[in-house]
Amino acid sequence: MMASCSTTKTSKTLPSQLLVAYGIFIVGAGAVWHLVADGAFSSILTLSVMVQCLALVLLGLQMISSGSASGISARALSLDALAICCRLSSTLWLNGYLPVDASGDHLFQAIDICSLAIIVWLLHQVLVVKRHSYQAEEDDMSILPIAVGALVLAGLLHGNMNGRPIFDTLWMAGLFVSTVAVLPQLWLITKTGGSAEALTSHYIAAMAVSRMLSGAFMWHARQDLTCIPWIGGFNHASWAILAAHFLQILLLGDFAYYYAKAVIAHGLNCRLETVESCGV
Repeated sequence: MMASCSTTKTSKTLPSQLLVAYGIFIVGAGAVWHLVADGAFSSILTLSVMVQCLALVLLGLQMISSGSASGISARALSLDALAICCRLSSTLWLNGYLPVDASGDHLFQAIDICSLAIIVWLLHQVLVVKRHSYQAEEDDMSILPIAVGALVLAGLLHGNMNGRPIFDTLWMAGLFVSTVAVLPQLWLITKTGGSAEALTSHYIAAMAVSRMLSGAFMWHARQDLTCIPWIGGFNHASWAILAAHFLQILLLGDFAYYYAKAVIAHGLNCRLETVESCGV
């Protein structure tokens, strides 16, 4: 995680593409909230996946504007792809973990599919098209133990919202993977000198906002999250879901806090320079 940072302005003018991306998101989020979900609180879960999609769009803009894969972690993207696939294995045909408003009927899944398509494009760019600029030696955090550990924990702690153990397990595994998916990106930033391009920082900050929205929904719905208890009446699934979101916010919140300070002081088009880091 980033412990502290300073900023360097890269330019005084915010790229028009960034303004367009934020503008489309704001209009889209407003339309979902008012027109699709009719203001239902559960729609913040849909908004959370919309913010995740926005984060990936911002990373794509970084790739296009720089013409380089430098500073982008293929391993983090792979974990994000795995997390979304696990989630889609449930939400495409089961209702247990979907918003109860109209946005959970098709829109939620469509946004996840869009995010997955963006990740596939980004991975193709990083690993094939722009491989010469990809920092493969620095992007060396092992992700297989993360994926295996998430699956094992999910098998032990999953809920029964779907009433199908395999798909309940896959959904929980997706949550656990998404919890730590940003670690390879933070690891890469640390190993390459502690600096992050403006849009890469926007990507990480947007991911933090996405997790916060999802966490807010899960806290609100914690009494409705059910499981078959291992010990007495202890609802291990509810606490595991909340703990995963808390860990996500802990991992991303530090970066988001300092980036927010930087944006307030220097504007949206600032580059972060970390001067101190703690173990990722």
